[in-house]
Amino acid sequence: MAMRGKPKTNSKKIGDRDLNPATLMMGLGYDPMLSEGSLKPPIFLTSTFAFESAAAGKRFFEHITGKREGPADGLVYSRFNGPNQEILEDRLAVWDGADDSLVFSSGMSAIATLLLALVGQNDVIVHSGPLYAATETLIARILSRFGVSFLDFPAGATRAEIDDILARAQTLAAEKGGKVALVYLESPANPTNALVDVEAVRAARDAAFPGEQQPPIAIDNTFLGPLWQKPIGQGAELVVYSLTKYAGGHSDLVAGGVSGDQKLLNMIRPMRNTIGTICDPNTAWMLLRSLETLELRMSRAGENALKVCTYLRDHPKVEGLGYLGFIQDARQKDIFDRHCAGAGSTFSLFIKGGEEESFRFLDALKIAKLAVSLGGTETLASHPAAMTHLSVPIERKKALGITDNLVRVSIGIEDPDDLIADFAQALDAV
Repeated sequence: MAMRGKPKTNSKKIGDRDLNPATLMMGLGYDPMLSEGSLKPPIFLTSTFAFESAAAGKRFFEHITGKREGPADGLVYSRFNGPNQEILEDRLAVWDGADDSLVFSSGMSAIATLLLALVGQNDVIVHSGPLYAATETLIARILSRFGVSFLDFPAGATRAEIDDILARAQTLAAEKGGKVALVYLESPANPTNALVDVEAVRAARDAAFPGEQQPPIAIDNTFLGPLWQKPIGQGAELVVYSLTKYAGGHSDLVAGGVSGDQKLLNMIRPMRNTIGTICDPNTAWMLLRSLETLELRMSRAGENALKVCTYLRDHPKVEGLGYLGFIQDARQKDIFDRHCAGAGSTFSLFIKGGEEESFRFLDALKIAKLAVSLGGTETLASHPAAMTHLSVPIERKKALGITDNLVRVSIGIEDPDDLIADFAQALDAV
């Protein structure tokens, strides 16, 4: 079959102008002439790829097995790489200003693969709190079987508090015969929306570990990324996503991503190759579709959230709001001003009362769906203490502020006045 045109290289510039990520989502990493002129990438439903020569096959496997650094410079087998996944990784890296990205079958498979790649027996993890419940479970209950320990600090910790926890971690690692392997952050925290001062964490890490053997800083950026927060600019080296949320944006797929420093990704990639946690080609294709409208969807959802929260703020049956646009705490406001380009569309709503009143509110909603997750086109509401964080011990939930009157809300792209009417009638039922 004759080639119908010459392959072209996508550029991230026009002259001296750097193209915006929203523009690059329409074509970066893909040349229609390599796929029969198809405007959009086909879904490459194949388990394996033919090599042009035996030497090429050997070279590809040298990359896959780690004998050569970096990703394979060709297609090998769909557990390792594929066209849809590689195009998606190119585009995700653009949003984060990262060297590269890796995509996974879920947010938790991304987190698990990262931890397995970077953390060894008897090592210590330092993390912010709270984390998503499954992440806490993975660290505290599963990795602990292999001698891994953790120390945590509250999301809003000061530089002095972070310095102290890192010093304690160094002592613990020395006692165990391991190392401080990772500083893992989640900001805003799930479900409290508490912010972590990433710049302070980076400064504290650099001061505590002045040499080359520094524990990497990774951050779960699902709640605000990639539009409203870009943590690599604040000093994080790896950015983690549940791509199920805003990146996917339509509540119809499950996927995860890690973006960041190439050297660290080169450590994570072989683990993904080994345990097979890569995103499948159909899901990658759906994410390519979704990234084209990411800026539009997130912008509308953020505008809607501001209008809804403005209504809820003064409602007599609302005890408080964990909405980043209305931060009262001076330290949290300072972090927000330095780190965030927007307040997002996911927030905590504190109903006056407890579980009974919260359940009445949730059961009365008509437009908003009673479901976990966030970042979709539709508005969702859930009860973290009884749902996503049910497995978290009661005392830890109290310490983290995950109370029985906390309802987590993710605002979608519906008409905002319709959403306000729905919240009004649901609060009447409390």
